[in-house]
Amino acid sequence: MARIKFEFPNSEGNILAGLLETPADNTPVTHYALFAHCFTCGKDIAAASRISRALAQRGIAVLRFDFTGLGNSDGDFSNTNFSSNIEDIKSAVAALDEKYESPQLLIGHSLGGAAVLTVAADLPSVRAVVTIGAPATADHIEHLFAAQSDVLEEHGEARVKLGIREFTIKQQFVDDVRAHGDAEHIGKLRKALLVYHSPVDAVVSINEAARIYSAARHPKSFISLDKADHLLGRPQDAAYVAETMSAWVSRYLELGQMEDTTARPQNIHPGEIVVTEKDKKFLRGLYSPDHEMLADEPNSYGGSNLGPTPYDLLLMSLGACTSMTLRMYANRNDMALDDVEVRLAHERIHADDCSDCEGREGKLERITRTIRLEGDLDDTQRARLIKIADRCPVHKTLESQPVIVTHEEIKDV
Repeated sequence: MARIKFEFPNSEGNILAGLLETPADNTPVTHYALFAHCFTCGKDIAAASRISRALAQRGIAVLRFDFTGLGNSDGDFSNTNFSSNIEDIKSAVAALDEKYESPQLLIGHSLGGAAVLTVAADLPSVRAVVTIGAPATADHIEHLFAAQSDVLEEHGEARVKLGIREFTIKQQFVDDVRAHGDAEHIGKLRKALLVYHSPVDAVVSINEAARIYSAARHPKSFISLDKADHLLGRPQDAAYVAETMSAWVSRYLELGQMEDTTARPQNIHPGEIVVTEKDKKFLRGLYSPDHEMLADEPNSYGGSNLGPTPYDLLLMSLGACTSMTLRMYANRNDMALDDVEVRLAHERIHADDCSDCEGREGKLERITRTIRLEGDLDDTQRARLIKIADRCPVHKTLESQPVIVTHEEIKDV
């Protein structure tokens, strides 16, 4: 392994000390990761070091660093808090991006896990997040200062013993962790998530893992660490985490690599759409002459849930066209339409169950469109706008039973 000294400034101008664990000379770096350690720990804690080395053996370069005021990093720990830890992570990501490449994987141990859960959604390069023995929210650690609560309130600071060391904690730290007690952000990650936790963890209850897992959306996974302690003191526990993590994360980092290396189709003509494969399942690239996006299927259907489904896109198209048509008509006729919202749903039903399907028989497909109009509109104007919705070009196309002609493109050999 090659261990590279990695120093960088944080948002306050303090120099933070880090180490970048990289593969051996003959092993290429496939991805970069950032490891955020536990509260009051340093970058050299055994678990972080062992996991980083093991991941580096598998081609994943890992940066771990000392937060402000800890280890070899500058700054005063008593002036830090959970919010400053988040800013330190952002500074580390920016420094890694400047010198090498943005990390695609965030790993957080204990309170570091709560920190990466909080910051991950703001980091576009990150595709996967891993927590190890982490609380769902920062306010979980408030109990560590309970015995000094009176001293903190009276003097604004107190000496508290955290692990085997004493630290000065100020009231602002307690106030800050109290402000981070909502787990709602976990449901907005939009990243693959892996949760490790030991059922006998005496520092952070496994109930916190349940909170994280319940709040998160798929893709998400949980791996039990059985008899491991909170700090993964046994080498075999850290090795197990690294081995299973590298296998799990390869699934999601490969998607990112394929997306980055797939060239945009050339010579897309006006009015033309090109769809390309991004993986060998359901992930597809959608291209117009000026724009691009992804389509996919949810995890429950074997996809990776990285984009809307084809039917989602169909409803989006109809909804966008409806909204544009209403806005154009209202503007041309000086209607006081302040806002318009269109909601759509698609379902397959039987004609007998449809009160609006007179003359239809057997199974059919129905799109329900609900329009909310806001503004100083009278009943006549509202009725007129609802009727105009049916004149949306996409609506008319769907009702016209368009002819679809399919050709195979034969490339010259």
